[in-house]
Amino acid sequence: MKNYVILIALLITIVACKTETKTETETVTKEDVTAKTEAVTYKTFGKEIISDDAIASASMVDHYMSLKAGDSIPAKVTLKVKEVCQAKGCWMTADLGDGKEVMVKFKDYGFFMPKNIAGEEVIVNGLAFIEEVSVDDQRHYLEDKGAAKADIEKITEPKRTFSFQADGVLLVEKQ
Repeated sequence: MKNYVILIALLITIVACKTETKTETETVTKEDVTAKTEAVTYKTFGKEIISDDAIASASMVDHYMSLKAGDSIPAKVTLKVKEVCQAKGCWMTADLGDGKEVMVKFKDYGFFMPKNIAGEEVIVNGLAFIEEVSVDDQRHYLEDKGAAKADIEKITEPKRTFSFQADGVLLVEKQ
């Protein structure tokens, strides 16, 4: 019995002391380390969505250019927020690149965004469409922004805009 205990102790010692040698050297770049350590986390607003398969904002411009007023397409797109409604966060504008922007509203006013997220990255999911914005609505949006009365009165014609009705939004959380 004593011999079995000694044999088991010897085997455990050998297994525990086993060292692994690599025959190939592995090169790890700074980018590899950064990519592995920087996990992006999101705060969800509205319907819960995932960040997978979101298209870039620049690609979304091509989709908008192919739409006519009244057309809509389902989309999930990554955007950089330009402005948010300062009254209650009920809409936001986002940059599409090339001097173009999109007006994002939230389905059935079911949720609102924080008012201090200008410059932040979001992923929006919902319907992209072309909208003709009335003079009254344009003036209302300028009032929400706190624009001067003279600027508001300059609005005299409807405007064709890129629009998005979001049912879910992911806001990149700061680490």
